[in-house]
Amino acid sequence: MPNLTFYIDAGQMPSEECLAGLSRDCIKLCTGILEAQLKNVHVIYVNVQPGQGHPVFAEIRYRLEVFRTPAVMNRFMTALDNTIAHHTGLAARIRCFGYAASNIYARN
Repeated sequence: MPNLTFYIDAGQMPSEECLAGLSRDCIKLCTGILEAQLKNVHVIYVNVQPGQGHPVFAEIRYRLEVFRTPAVMNRFMTALDNTIAHHTGLAARIRCFGYAASNIYARN
């Protein structure tokens, strides 16, 4: 963890080059601001048929840590919002969900 999933309007999906740049910057944000290990960062893009709302919905799931304070998460979300706009030109709704280690069951 962290896992970043981007649900993007299929009709507005950015180019592979833009998504590669977004992935690179997301990895930097996760390993820098969130202090995640590179091997634990996952970035996923999902084409969606829009119904209502922003053209990008970004969902971040991460492990709660004492150093991931509200101020750190606010800094992360601000930086993520800026990098999404920079690489896609689209407005995003961002939601972060933190989980205690005792509530995470995982493989690989």
